[in-house]
Amino acid sequence: MATTRLSTKGQVILPKNIREQGRWEPGTEFEVTARDGGVFLAPKKPRKRYTIDDLIGCLPYDGPPRTLEDMQRGIDQAMAERWKRKSGLDR
Repeated sequence: MATTRLSTKGQVILPKNIREQGRWEPGTEFEVTARDGGVFLAPKKPRKRYTIDDLIGCLPYDGPPRTLEDMQRGIDQAMAERWKRKSGLDR
């Protein structure tokens, strides 16, 4: 059984054979849980990164297809309305 020691800064060094077994590189983040009078470390699971292809079609839309120009006009209009509200010109 490998042992380690808590530093004055609260740091614990994982023995090399344990790091190699877990394939944990420097910078690996762990979730820490107090359990049964001890401490349990589990590497954080990386968050899934989504691409635009993953997200296409995730929101329902029943209207006619929109062109990029239609979308740009909508964005421009929303930004103009927002600017008017913030600058007080909509009163």
